[in-house]
Amino acid sequence: MKVIICGAGKVGTSIARHLVSQRNDVTVIDQSVELINEIKENVDLKTITGSASNPSILKKAGAEETDMIIAVTLHDEINMVACQMAHTFFKIPRKIARLRSEDFLNPIWRNLYNADNIPIDLIISPELEVARSIERQLKAPGSYDVVPFLNDEIELLSLPIKENCPLIDTNLISIHELFQENSNKDKDLRASILGINRDDNIFIPKKTDILQNDDIVYVLSDKNHVKRTMSAFGLNEKAIKKIIIIGGGNIGFNLAKDIETNHSDISVSIIENNSERAKYVADQLSNTLVLKGDGLDQNILDEANVKDADMMLALTNDDETNIIISAVARKNNCESLILVNNSEYNKLKDVLGISKVIDPRKVTVSKILKHVHKGRIESVYSIGNNQAELIHAQVLKSSALLNKSIKDSNLPNGMRIGLMKKKNEIVIPNKDTIIEQNDQILFFCMTEDLKYAEELFKIREAY
Repeated sequence: MKVIICGAGKVGTSIARHLVSQRNDVTVIDQSVELINEIKENVDLKTITGSASNPSILKKAGAEETDMIIAVTLHDEINMVACQMAHTFFKIPRKIARLRSEDFLNPIWRNLYNADNIPIDLIISPELEVARSIERQLKAPGSYDVVPFLNDEIELLSLPIKENCPLIDTNLISIHELFQENSNKDKDLRASILGINRDDNIFIPKKTDILQNDDIVYVLSDKNHVKRTMSAFGLNEKAIKKIIIIGGGNIGFNLAKDIETNHSDISVSIIENNSERAKYVADQLSNTLVLKGDGLDQNILDEANVKDADMMLALTNDDETNIIISAVARKNNCESLILVNNSEYNKLKDVLGISKVIDPRKVTVSKILKHVHKGRIESVYSIGNNQAELIHAQVLKSSALLNKSIKDSNLPNGMRIGLMKKKNEIVIPNKDTIIEQNDQILFFCMTEDLKYAEELFKIREAY
């Protein structure tokens, strides 16, 4: 597949690296000579220096033979015009754009984005996606992330292994037996460990591998069994009832709005330093306390009743400020979740005493990659620094896996099937499970084996 990526920043580079690793033909456009030189040094691809909104630049990038354009520059207007040029002059079939302006994302302008006006097939808003990701985490305190699949019937949990975890030093065979020890189908714990992140190295564990302190495990769970699954790992955190958001920008505002709509049992306070923005947020929200002031000011925190808060969310645009806020949260005996744009800080969260970190780049990249695949792929979630993916696919009649047992399917070492939905029932497959047409399969796959996995499932179809 031939792809043009407009923007060589962190998001564009991450997507380019991922697509190149899958042997796609990728060209990156950016106006910055420095960014272009940097990506050329690190990724084997074609580059063009110039504005992606210029049709001559798109033509130079090979737009006439391109299958997809992904516009992720820092400027909404350039992203929109690039998609317009791609459609009008080059008939590029698939157009994805990142938009950040609240005005452009306002639902009243929804009809603007179609083939007759501004032809964008998929709009990605990092702020909205990050807000949704945080909202999911609030539902499962103790998890680093919660990602829904199969219309929310199954959830992927990223669970930290802490000192109090009862499964430390236990091998996967024993854990699996523990999960399934009850023969009553209604009581079986439908959960499956798919991958482990150990010292920033993600791998698919063998049956004899054991869990270690500070691991992060990726577990698929039936949605109805999430609490039991987390309890098995020693994560019995109390439900979150009160949060304080520091920063009333797009992320903080959208998070508060989502909570008002979907979680009436959670009390929210927002502290915003800008008077005009604080007034706007207060006018738009009905059940959220909005305070104008500095989130580092203890008097303001006391006014927000920080002593009763379960979590402080540091969502300002400044990484360093967010890190300091996490220290303030610790001082007030409160959990913290902070926004960081510099992924290096993510590696230091334990040293800095940060409870949870959310990286907008990773959230955005995962959302975009979900829409890059073609065919009967339903969902994708990128794991780690694009080291692996969790994929939901439907088995086609053309699949090489059809009517084979898992043990006879010759799955690559870098792929593991987690849960399946067969005839409206969620099951944990074993080696003798037969793969049938229209089965819904969720599998964990290392990036280097994605091409082979796609061939097995016949995920990718011709454009």
